[in-house]
Amino acid sequence: MTAQFQRLAGRKIALCITGSVAAVECVKLTRVLRRLGADVTGYMSQGAQGIIHPNAVEFATEQGVVLSLTGAVEHLRGFDLVIVAPATANTISKIAHGISDSPVTALALASNCQVIIAPAMHLKMYENQIFQSNLEALKTRFYIVEPLVFEGAAKMAPIGEIVDAAVYSLTEKGLKGRSVVVTAGPTAEPIDPVRVITNRSSGRMGVALAREAWLRGADVTLIYGPGCAPAPSQVKTLNVESASEMADAVDTVPDCDVFIGAAAVSDFTTKAADDKIQSRKGGFDLSLTPTPKILANVCVDAVKVGFKAEHGLSESALIQSARRLLVEHNLDLVVANDVSKDIFGSTETEAILVDNSGERVLGRTGKREAAKLIFDRLGEL
Repeated sequence: MTAQFQRLAGRKIALCITGSVAAVECVKLTRVLRRLGADVTGYMSQGAQGIIHPNAVEFATEQGVVLSLTGAVEHLRGFDLVIVAPATANTISKIAHGISDSPVTALALASNCQVIIAPAMHLKMYENQIFQSNLEALKTRFYIVEPLVFEGAAKMAPIGEIVDAAVYSLTEKGLKGRSVVVTAGPTAEPIDPVRVITNRSSGRMGVALAREAWLRGADVTLIYGPGCAPAPSQVKTLNVESASEMADAVDTVPDCDVFIGAAAVSDFTTKAADDKIQSRKGGFDLSLTPTPKILANVCVDAVKVGFKAEHGLSESALIQSARRLLVEHNLDLVVANDVSKDIFGSTETEAILVDNSGERVLGRTGKREAAKLIFDRLGEL
């Protein structure tokens, strides 16, 4: 496995399951945590055992499941993280009032590590003022992953959000107190009301960078063109379309500590027709003009990272192109890509990190892993 998929390597996590129908999702949750390298131990309340069989949890974790408190005082085990998912109104209220009557409540109350709680229950229970006061009491100490409210229920958050909360809780906050701005995605330059000039960028790399900055504790603003990758829910996102809109959005953001220009900004734009151009009239000519260079106008006090996309160049030529961009815009780091290697729209990338001290070839890797390596390199610089 790559480093990205071992993000939680060596970490011991207790997954505490309580009596909500969402308990059926916990086998999948366990699998994702283990793919990231975590060692997962299952804890189940009596209510949970009536919804999902302990054998399923044992199969997923590959170790015994704690079903009751014994003389082994399981609630005093040392974990790096405790996740209560799903967390019922009953369990949340008991923890809030210090009641320890199950392996789940005992572990949550006895743990010195971070505790993540993912509520799941009927909507009327969730909205009850008494329950809400209990939940608010836990927010001062625990990480609450808010449920999805629809179809008459407060449904447990998606597995991806719970996993993100786990990674966030176990990631060193080297960027705490810092502001990071990331541009991402393509831009689209209108030809007429229905047609645009654009490119094949999916936005995945920029989204991965925004997520990584959030994981490290930064205050993140993502300026996002019309990409297909969903923006992280934990970061502030400004949606734009054209290169000029992206440039304007960058200008409106207060001075930041780190600026990462990962967007595939169109190099050219055109004067858009007011009405749809009729195709039956035959061909037509477009007059193209250059778009503004966003990197040239970014605050000089920020740590600046640029991206350089080329097509079909040798490694040495790609590095030379990146170095020209590094000098031209006084950047701290350039991420160089050869887009002929099918990285546009892919979950993977091939990149070379170029800075004033040298180069580092990342090779073929996932974009989330690449984002981690880029921030690791910034930390070294």
